[in-house]
Amino acid sequence: MDKAPVSKGLLLVPSALSLLLALLLPHCQRFFVYDLQAVKDDFQIWRLICGRIICLDLKDTFCSSLLIYNFRIFERRYGSRKFASFLLGSWVLSAVGDFILVEAVRYSFGITAARNLPSGFLAPVFALFVPFYCSIPRVQVAHILGPLSITNKTLIYILGLQLFTSGSYIWIVAISGLISGLCYNSKMLQVHEVLCVPSWMAKFCSWTLEPIFSSSEPTSEARIGMGATVDIQRQQRMELLDRQLLLSQFAQVRRQRQQQGGMINWNRLFPPLRQRRNVNYQDGRQSEQQASPPLEVSEEQVARLMEMGFSRGDALEALRASNNDLNVATNFLLQH
Repeated sequence: MDKAPVSKGLLLVPSALSLLLALLLPHCQRFFVYDLQAVKDDFQIWRLICGRIICLDLKDTFCSSLLIYNFRIFERRYGSRKFASFLLGSWVLSAVGDFILVEAVRYSFGITAARNLPSGFLAPVFALFVPFYCSIPRVQVAHILGPLSITNKTLIYILGLQLFTSGSYIWIVAISGLISGLCYNSKMLQVHEVLCVPSWMAKFCSWTLEPIFSSSEPTSEARIGMGATVDIQRQQRMELLDRQLLLSQFAQVRRQRQQQGGMINWNRLFPPLRQRRNVNYQDGRQSEQQASPPLEVSEEQVARLMEMGFSRGDALEALRASNNDLNVATNFLLQH
């Protein structure tokens, strides 16, 4: 689940085929044109399948690949089978939505857009914006021009806007994708139970394809920038070790909470490693006296954790333990 094989497969296979068609096999691109008129008149179902998998525009390939790379967090959080089921369900529902929107545009404005829809795995990518907006917390990064702020989600929305404006009729695919994502995410009409990957298929793909597209997670050394100084590397290693220490102690302290009752006394946890550089570890009393008091917790961050389904007490405890780091606090609560 942590290796996100479905996301890696969607990154590698369609992108490689798009490059192959654009550079080496341009005469074969006609087989991957998304032509709903041919599907409707001549019943060419294969065009519906081929035209909604491979992008013929390299700009769309680049933007959709970046978005899939960022949306891999859902596969790591919910599992490969649920992630693949969401993509399958949104793909099928958006295909129906494309037919409805194309006919609505033709009857309302007299515009024939059935032969001009963009090709590629675009509708499920737009559908992923629904769980991204609903379940990923918004963390402010910086302020620009007064009230405007940059968050951890700003770049993803900019990429989505770039993809949305890349063609004349891509808005039809985008709207059908968003509607399908909303229907599947809200479990409307129980579509998540009908349009899902069967367990036997998930096991078969896990046995055959996962070894190809999966890889081990990068080590802590790989996350350190190549140009970092020795002091920066040491500080980053200490922060990583500090997080691992807090994660290992979190489960033990929560078990003690059930026996003692009330809130967890986070002062009993070890202080961050960067505060221990000059502490004599042979004297346990000194380290306990030098422990800093609990930090003030942002109510906005508490509210965001509560929106994700956690209780206020757990949200307060996790934020204090993580020094008001919302991402670390979220990992605490999801893993324990």
